[in-house]
Amino acid sequence: MLGHAQITKAALALVTRHGYKALTMSGLAKALNVAPSALYNHVSSKQDVLLLVEDALMGRVDVSAFADKPWEEAVRLWARSYRDVFSAHLPLIPVIALLPVTNAPQTVKMYDAVTDGFLRAGWPKERVVDAVVALESFIYGSAYDVNAPADIFAPGELADVAPHFTSAVAHRRNPSGHNDADAAFNLGLDAMVAGLEAALAAQH
Repeated sequence: MLGHAQITKAALALVTRHGYKALTMSGLAKALNVAPSALYNHVSSKQDVLLLVEDALMGRVDVSAFADKPWEEAVRLWARSYRDVFSAHLPLIPVIALLPVTNAPQTVKMYDAVTDGFLRAGWPKERVVDAVVALESFIYGSAYDVNAPADIFAPGELADVAPHFTSAVAHRRNPSGHNDADAAFNLGLDAMVAGLEAALAAQH
């Protein structure tokens, strides 16, 4: 029986296989093997579908660490989970990043759990959202990096033009030869957490 769960699953599969441009109401109806009119009985527009997709993805982000872990550890675990969820759904990042959370219950619950963790760590209410947005900007960029090719920084015939960069790429700790997204992610996250901790300390 057609419902929100089936619509969400089909929408995610459609975007995963064919990209965001393939997500149209007619295309979604076809993927579900129903008439467009049947689809409109459950969602009134593509915006409604996107809200379902947003909620499904945000519901997969693990926020449990904010309940009982120190703030720094909770942020790291949340950020890694967030990155992993969206690294598997790259075409949706530009859309979800700009989509309002209005009427998306799992999304709002995710943000509430994160906010509660920040507040219990001593963050002033007026700074919490800015801190979360700063982390999200890093997380979304890191999700792209997970999918970057191993040779993304190979200068090719321009090695002599950029000797310092070429040498740095060659000396990057990357013994397996693949794009070590985790190394960059951990370095960046450590820096962000340290910077946020310093900003919090300056408030007191």
